[in-house]
Amino acid sequence: MEKNILPCRHLWTCGQRIPVYSLNTLIIGSGAAALNAAVRLHAFGVREIAVATACWGGGTSANAGSDKQTYYKISLAGDLADSTCQMAADLSAGGSMHGDIALIEALNSARSFYHLVELGVPFPHDRYGAYVGYKTDHDPRQRATSAGPLTSRLMVEALQAEVRRRKIPVFDRHEVISLLTNGRGRKKRVVGAAAIDTKKTRSSKAALVLFNAVNIVLGTGGPAGIYKTAVYPESQVGSHGLAFAAGAIGQNLTESQYGLASIKFRWNLSGSYQQVIPRYFSVDPENGEEHEFLTDFFPDMSRLATAVFLKGYQWPFDPEKVLNYGSSLIDILVYRETVLKGRKVFLDFRRNPSGGGKLADFSFDLLSPEARAYLENSGALLPTPIARLARMNPPAIAIYRDHGIDLTREPLEIAVCAQHNNGGFKGNIWWESNIRHLFPVGEANGSHGVRRPGGSALNAGQVGSLRAAQFISRRYADRPEKIKNFVRLVRPQVDDLIGRMRRFLEGEDRDTQICHRIRAEIQERMSACGAIVRRPAEVEAAVRAAWKLWRRIESILKVRSAEDLPEAFRCLDLCLTQAMYLEAIQEYLRKGGKSRGSYLVPDPRGQEPCPGLGREWRFSLNKKTAFVEQKILEVRLNENDQVEKRWVPVRPIPQTSGWFESVWEDYREDRIVREEE
Repeated sequence: MEKNILPCRHLWTCGQRIPVYSLNTLIIGSGAAALNAAVRLHAFGVREIAVATACWGGGTSANAGSDKQTYYKISLAGDLADSTCQMAADLSAGGSMHGDIALIEALNSARSFYHLVELGVPFPHDRYGAYVGYKTDHDPRQRATSAGPLTSRLMVEALQAEVRRRKIPVFDRHEVISLLTNGRGRKKRVVGAAAIDTKKTRSSKAALVLFNAVNIVLGTGGPAGIYKTAVYPESQVGSHGLAFAAGAIGQNLTESQYGLASIKFRWNLSGSYQQVIPRYFSVDPENGEEHEFLTDFFPDMSRLATAVFLKGYQWPFDPEKVLNYGSSLIDILVYRETVLKGRKVFLDFRRNPSGGGKLADFSFDLLSPEARAYLENSGALLPTPIARLARMNPPAIAIYRDHGIDLTREPLEIAVCAQHNNGGFKGNIWWESNIRHLFPVGEANGSHGVRRPGGSALNAGQVGSLRAAQFISRRYADRPEKIKNFVRLVRPQVDDLIGRMRRFLEGEDRDTQICHRIRAEIQERMSACGAIVRRPAEVEAAVRAAWKLWRRIESILKVRSAEDLPEAFRCLDLCLTQAMYLEAIQEYLRKGGKSRGSYLVPDPRGQEPCPGLGREWRFSLNKKTAFVEQKILEVRLNENDQVEKRWVPVRPIPQTSGWFESVWEDYREDRIVREEE
């Protein structure tokens, strides 16, 4: 999809004629947050905008989901008391989340939710118009709602339709490879971006395209490409390296979510996939022997089956839910089977868990009262997991059938996978980065803390892109630089990019597999050292190896033709991204950080998860008074290519007076939307 109605000029440099498009705001990415930024900007009267995306509809929003993918918003039905202040407190209760950001996400949740409703996203309501809710992980109320397994895809489709209706230009198959900047220190700002038009790379030139933009909205999702074992769609890679290279500050990079997911077709296995209590088993790759490994560690079927049920809405791995045979013990046992023992692990929805002669076989009478009541209220006290799933959530079966997997006939291969990064780039209360005019939104923005209620990421993406659009429309709605000024500002950066491309293409002995091997090395390292289990000594070694690769990557990257240049730049991006993430993890561990969020840090002085697992699995949790619990870690790459790290206090939830006359005066005098200090 491409409708280029923007004015186009050309820049001649290094023997190349490069098209230059001038506009107010370039939105990079085509997920739910990015598209909402485009729609909101257009609605606010900013018309010189465009979307640039490597693949229209190719990101996480359009290609990810779960049993019934959750959208988290303030309660809008029933008599359960709720307030924006309470929601802000619950959003930030997991730690390391700034209170003012939490309050903004709460205050704007209803506005953002109803915007999606008006665009046609089919969130369910009753005959009176009540948008009812349910509880999700880390949610003390019933704020969650869902449009089914494909909630975020339905959001994307509705926003795509609105982008088309508003005739917003879209540059599809444009791989953005660099942010163009001007100034230093606090005066540094983005002035545009450089992209490769991948439809034109078969020509002898590199198909470079420049955007002369007042603002950049960065909505390219999480750092999916740095993990080997991930539930991110394969089309999702991320582009954090762009912003790190420009000097943007990352925050909470240590905090990602990991959870059980299928790997043949990448899909989260939360909610009803677990609440129907399927059978877990592993397979020896040599002889095909099956083994229901959970029975080796759970003392009875009651606790085993209840833990599987609770995994439904305690889905992300959480070290606080490991002890006493909690639901997250299952993640550790799956990790042990797959990563340490090299076995394949499956969920079987055709059969109930068996005791294998060690424990009693599954029975509804052995479930906790909570689990049994849930299944009974759902009309799902049925003989097999697949029958229970068909009763509770037929679309959860259909989504696999649509991808060639029949849960009624075959087991489902699973692993503990990277799923979402709670950290990302720092933004102020208008989602503007420390790099002026750069607005990271969606998963690229690190607004979340250590843990968050399930589904709050979708709300955060809609609220953040709304806030960015509000600010741009009121304070940054200027015309772009005159073309001569823009060329003067960016020519050295463009010449450097062209020189880099030519170096990638030079020489006769080009290794056609080098990009594949570099990405594999990055993913192996991150999944081994920076995912669910983080051992300090291994992290230290991983940091050194990551920077060693970064120092030599440009000299070893040689590609066959211009068609391979986008992949070369992806490797560069992933290499820098991984190094920055590992630097943050190393800094956290050096400051005495222990297990928290969705990862485990082995500690020989800690507690063993359960008897028989081994001393190497002992771990401890941070005390509430620990240094790392009181601060947020910020990291950035400075102008000398050195990593700067800073621990900043967590900002509290603001206490606003809400006095109408005062707010009305500020609103009338245009004092609401203003630049932050």
